[in-house]
Amino acid sequence: MSWVKATDIAYGRLRSPDLDVAEEFLTRFGLRRTERTATALYMRGTDPSHHIHVTEKGDPKFVGLAYYVDSEDDLKRLTKAPGASAIENIDEPGGGKRVRLTEPNGYQIEVVCGIAPVEAIPVRRQKLNSGEAPLSRAGELMRLPKGPAHVKRIGHGVLMTPRFGETVAWFREILGFVCSDDVYAESKDNLIGSFNRCDRGDAYVDHHVFFCLRSVKTGLNHLSFEVPDIDDVCMGHEHLKQSGRYEHMWGIGRHVLGSQVYDYWADPWGRVHEHWADSDRLNLANGSNLVPAHEALVSQWGERPPEKFINHASP
Repeated sequence: MSWVKATDIAYGRLRSPDLDVAEEFLTRFGLRRTERTATALYMRGTDPSHHIHVTEKGDPKFVGLAYYVDSEDDLKRLTKAPGASAIENIDEPGGGKRVRLTEPNGYQIEVVCGIAPVEAIPVRRQKLNSGEAPLSRAGELMRLPKGPAHVKRIGHGVLMTPRFGETVAWFREILGFVCSDDVYAESKDNLIGSFNRCDRGDAYVDHHVFFCLRSVKTGLNHLSFEVPDIDDVCMGHEHLKQSGRYEHMWGIGRHVLGSQVYDYWADPWGRVHEHWADSDRLNLANGSNLVPAHEALVSQWGERPPEKFINHASP
């Protein structure tokens, strides 16, 4: 049994010394400013979530992750968990309430509800003449928009840690995550990675909302954001590449576990942000799998993960 069942990831929280530089990267990446104060930047996607990325002003740091629950009743239950705060009013744009905890590596986990939504931003996508629908766009020319990707929402966060077993157990016990795929190296009892999804019963959710990888380093490997389709992944790639300002970390390719078409970029302080489209979606009945690393941490197509990505951890 878990203390609560988180329904989705809400946002990632970072710290950066220059909010102008942070906003420039995130805008080029495809996020949009919701609010900015003297001390923090709040960025959104096209979906109605008020913000999906928070940057506090300060020395570069990964602060933590936030997850939604359905109600304040969930927060009340969670206050009794080891190390949990009382219910707090969120004194930030969007408001809402939260309980804060510290996961085994020292990062802050916020569990939130009641944050005010914003109006969705419509994004027009042309249909594809392909497969069983070769005339979906009959008589209409395909013309892709130039510019940033159209980030919809945040999808997951990934932690690197030497305290792998303890970390995975904590997220499952506190937030109710269930295993989609555990990854082993050499022997099946030598787990090195764990993909976990939200437990929403019969409702289908992303293949993973949290991935944890055993490492000698501790920190954030990446934050991940959904875009509308595969073309948007590619157009976002071109836009960031043409800027000549940012380091490309990995992609474009299609994962095995989760199946997303992916592309990864580092912000000016080295924190990695992923664009993806087309995730596997599972419900509780799909169960879990045990997968060898040589089959799991590769691509269905695209290059193998480079060392600079697979071993990356932003503290």
